[in-house]
Amino acid sequence: MRTIENIDALSKLVGQELGTSSWMEIDQDRVNMFADATEDHQWIHVDVERAKAESPFGGPVAHGFLTLSLLPPLKADVFKVEGVTTRVNYGLNKVRFMAPVLVGSRVRARITLKSIEPRGEGRYMVCNEITIEIEGQDKPACLIEGLTLYIL
Repeated sequence: MRTIENIDALSKLVGQELGTSSWMEIDQDRVNMFADATEDHQWIHVDVERAKAESPFGGPVAHGFLTLSLLPPLKADVFKVEGVTTRVNYGLNKVRFMAPVLVGSRVRARITLKSIEPRGEGRYMVCNEITIEIEGQDKPACLIEGLTLYIL
């Protein structure tokens, strides 16, 4: 994980890649737990045998929103900024699901700092471009433009 000494040092990195996370495996247990938490039990995610027989992907795939929900641990694995007391998920400007994540695949996040803007006393809006990569594949699972409010 990369440690950035303060918000001023972060602001000097606009336009640069901040790094990549470690690989995270997407197993069937994780997909099933996400299905239970969101009440989305669509067969393409949770019925392994049917997905192998009928899915155009040859097996079960992770929910797109499961992939998106992995942003907090993936981002935390890439970098931290010293002197920040709170980070608040502010939202997403853009999300595109580009390729399915097959169960058993591994994903990681590649993060580039797009912008940082002051938002009042000790507050900064940070916009990151995040690519969720699938190990061994050229096409990413997901392209995201995410917003985080940093509070000093």
